[in-house]
Amino acid sequence: MHLSAITLLIPEYDPAIAFYCGVMGFDLIEDVDQGRKRWVRVAPPGAQTGFILARADDDQQRAAIGNQGAGRVWLFLRADDFGAEFDRLTAAGVTFEEEPRHEPYGKVAVFRDPFGNRWDLLGD
Repeated sequence: MHLSAITLLIPEYDPAIAFYCGVMGFDLIEDVDQGRKRWVRVAPPGAQTGFILARADDDQQRAAIGNQGAGRVWLFLRADDFGAEFDRLTAAGVTFEEEPRHEPYGKVAVFRDPFGNRWDLLGD
C-alpha cells in the first residue's frame, strides 16, 4: 500500500497545470475531461505520490485555496541537488520566503506556490 495522491484545491485548471508542470517541472500524468470538471493528476518526475488538482466548486472550497495547511508548511519537496533546484525555481519566478538554511534534517527553504500553499524545498 502507498499514498497515491493528495488533493490540492485550485481556482482554475490551466494556470495550475502551467505552474506545477511548467515552473515546478512536474509531469502531467492525467487530464481527463469529465464534463463539469476535470481529473487532473500531476507528480514530480519519478514520484509515486502525486497531486489531484481540484478546481474549487463552492465558497467553502474557494476559501480553502492556499490554506489547506492552515498557514503552515504542509508540502515537502526533496531535491537531489538542492542548490541547482533552488536556483532553477528562483530563475523560474518562484519567490522564497527565506534564504536556504541548514537544519538537522538537511537544507531547507520555504516558498509559496501562486495559490498560497507553503512548501519546503529540502535537500542534503
